[in-house]
Amino acid sequence: FMLDVCLVGTGGMMPLPYRKLTACMTRFNGHSLLIDCGEGTQVGIKERGWSVKPLDAICFTHFHADHISGLPGLLLTLGNAERTEPLLIIGPKGVERVVNSLRVIAPELPFPIEFYELNEKEHVIEMDGYKIEAFYVKHNVPCYGYNMIIPRAGKFDPVKAKENDIPMKYWNRLQKGETVTSEDGRVLTSDMILGSPRPGIKLTYCTDTRPVQTISEHAKNADLFICEGMYGEEGKEKKAREYKHMTFYEAAHLAKEADVKQMWLTHYSPSLVRAEEFMGKVKSIFPRAKAGKDGKTITLDFQEE
Repeated sequence: FMLDVCLVGTGGMMPLPYRKLTACMTRFNGHSLLIDCGEGTQVGIKERGWSVKPLDAICFTHFHADHISGLPGLLLTLGNAERTEPLLIIGPKGVERVVNSLRVIAPELPFPIEFYELNEKEHVIEMDGYKIEAFYVKHNVPCYGYNMIIPRAGKFDPVKAKENDIPMKYWNRLQKGETVTSEDGRVLTSDMILGSPRPGIKLTYCTDTRPVQTISEHAKNADLFICEGMYGEEGKEKKAREYKHMTFYEAAHLAKEADVKQMWLTHYSPSLVRAEEFMGKVKSIFPRAKAGKDGKTITLDFQEE
């Protein structure tokens, strides 16, 4: 079980010749997920050599154009690839209305779209062996951060299996998470032979928000924390507060507080040409920080104890 993560685009506001707009794609066990879909997303996925075909769901943080302007074209591509399986689209209040408005140019699609509207402070959506957590953040329109979590069962514990009197022939099925009824009519579950759950894989993605505590709480111990850093230059704090964005340094403090394994910055202001220039100061706050760039990819794996 591995999670591939690609930061498809890292730009905020407008695409630049060397920077596409915001999007992040993950692949797990034959399933793909997209968070945001700015202009240039399709090209970025193609450049990476990945495919949009196995896409299960698209999660939108919010409905500003730089996060959703690539959607109509992507839907048309999926339609042209003769997709018939439903596509799930997750997003803040009004998601169905917003997407259907954009579909004026993609009215005929060979697959249904299902909508999941976020209207609480927190949501948990389980699908295909992973878990999506959405949590409300602080921007000038309703906006959510996302966790993608791949849970991991506990280790097989033969002592526990014997104590619970579980016949060996059921061990394999129970380890796979099945529930089995034994010959003597007992209902057997995997927790009867497994130790406590082990840490799985966790990706936290958060953009277009002020640094609020709910972010560091949800990002706690993430394997990778992808976080907005709109501004790196000195003296941009006032602008960040006014437009409800974050500086590199605010992002670094969140990463430190959440004690994540590593952080990538994204969603750069068009005026920010070389993010690398500011990384010295960022790393003095949080040493495991990296400047995200278009196409940056990592494979996250279960950690061995």
